[in-house]
Amino acid sequence: MAVVRSEVILSVYIISFLIGLPANLLALYAFSVKIHSKPQPTDILLLNLIVSDLLFLIILPLKMYEAVSGMKWNLPNYVCSITSFTFFSTVYTSSLMLMAVSVVRYIGVAFPIAYHQLKKPVYAIVISAVIWLISTAHCSITFITQHHPSLSSNNATVCYENFTTKQLDILLKVRLELFIVLCLIPLLICVYCYMRCILILHSGPRISRMQKQKAIGMAAGTLAVFLICVLPYNVSHLVGYIQGESPRWRYYTLLLSTFNTCIDPIIFYFSTSERSLVRKRKIAVSGVQRQATSSG
Repeated sequence: MAVVRSEVILSVYIISFLIGLPANLLALYAFSVKIHSKPQPTDILLLNLIVSDLLFLIILPLKMYEAVSGMKWNLPNYVCSITSFTFFSTVYTSSLMLMAVSVVRYIGVAFPIAYHQLKKPVYAIVISAVIWLISTAHCSITFITQHHPSLSSNNATVCYENFTTKQLDILLKVRLELFIVLCLIPLLICVYCYMRCILILHSGPRISRMQKQKAIGMAAGTLAVFLICVLPYNVSHLVGYIQGESPRWRYYTLLLSTFNTCIDPIIFYFSTSERSLVRKRKIAVSGVQRQATSSG
């Protein structure tokens, strides 16, 4: 089944766990404090991203046990289903949350007055709920594939691998949709929003150099998550659909997804200057509007 050594898999899991768990727990504490004092929309979205990362890290020891067992699944089948569902849904929840953060930050920078009117926490809560619903609904295929009477197989020696022809026929189509809807579209939206943010901030006279650097850091960190952790694995979906089978190198890209929890805390750090950025942009835009009104 595996095209990588179980020792390599275990090493990647351990590194991600040891770095990601303390970093995300620290971020959870920091954002929990921020939520209690005039939370910004990005605070709520990033808090959901932290929760997603922690769910991923909680089930990671089960994947470690799988690697220690030589990639054999020695636990009950339902545990495999729950583990696979959590593993994959948190990856896509992260990509959608990052997309939402990029859109909110773009609105805050490009349209600060409109952002001020739409920044009620309830909107971010609804967006977060919709994102969780979309990611979990798509990844419910892990349960359907393994437990639907017409699709399930008796192969319980591995977890969510070695699919039957019927299973693979459905999975390849679903994976193509995952690539387009939960990876490619969010990536393109993030690229557009952050490029626009950087251009706007670069020309803003009231924006300090430190704030500009943080904006660039936020964009770079987000794109790094997509390019390193999300895109390679999803490209395997596209290649698999074209070839009609799972690529042999797919598991390598799946390992990259585990580093998501290590890079996300970098994004949390660079997200701290949103309030002042939006305030300064609002002042600048209001000044321009007043000048236009007086000159008219």
